[in-house]
Amino acid sequence: MKLRGYRLIKREKQKNTIVFKVKMPREKKTALIWAIPGQETVGVQYINQLKKTMKEAEVERGLIITSGRYTQAANVNARKKGIELIPRIFLPFDIFEHELVPKHELLEPEEKEKVLAESRMQPYQLPRIRASDPAAKAIGARPGDIVRIIRKSPTAGSYISYRYVVEG
Repeated sequence: MKLRGYRLIKREKQKNTIVFKVKMPREKKTALIWAIPGQETVGVQYINQLKKTMKEAEVERGLIITSGRYTQAANVNARKKGIELIPRIFLPFDIFEHELVPKHELLEPEEKEKVLAESRMQPYQLPRIRASDPAAKAIGARPGDIVRIIRKSPTAGSYISYRYVVEG
């Protein structure tokens, strides 16, 4: 939540799930995050329950985090219903604290247009980064976004590059 800049609105515990309602400042929306710690497998029933809860709470986005695995049907249905599934193998620590991982930032729509206009490029002409990349996933990048990567350089001080987020 910290890496993506989410602000906690409410936290509650239900049966075997911890529910977080958060504000997503970048998208100006609210989201429900379900943390399911002890579940072996998360199937379609969890996706349907979360979607129903999202409608009742009038929330636009949903995320499920579990230590178990997701069924193939859950992956397909989640994508259709706008629910993000955080994989069990997702890193439990802040990868940006490592000295070899450069800083990644999502560009705001205005910044995105400015960068593309200055470089006279279309987004698809930029180098790509997959949405499944751990750094992209950590900051909440989705296909179509542009990520600014700031690297430290011994000769230039800092080096800025941009990546276009693609499916994968």
